[in-house]
Amino acid sequence: MKTFVKKDVVKIVSQKTGYTHEKVAPIVDGAFKVLTNILSNASPEVRVEIRGFGVLGVKKAKAKPKARNPKTNEVIYVPPHKKAFFKPGKLLMKALQKPLDS
Repeated sequence: MKTFVKKDVVKIVSQKTGYTHEKVAPIVDGAFKVLTNILSNASPEVRVEIRGFGVLGVKKAKAKPKARNPKTNEVIYVPPHKKAFFKPGKLLMKALQKPLDS
């Protein structure tokens, strides 16, 4: 499995656009910071829609009165919180439907 990090994204965007790494890096970093800020400071049920790519959002997660810590096997209470989700868009789903090369 190949893992892409932000540095790889900057490199690919730089190659695709012809802009230097120094110009692209703050833009990519800024975009991720804005998305993080929007989602973390928002109330639940907020969506960020990027047409063709997908929807990033925040949902309410219920409290879990009988969760278990897998390391200690201790039963713990998890309070209600927010959780992030991603729903792929039509263009991304279409791109993922292509057959795998064997």
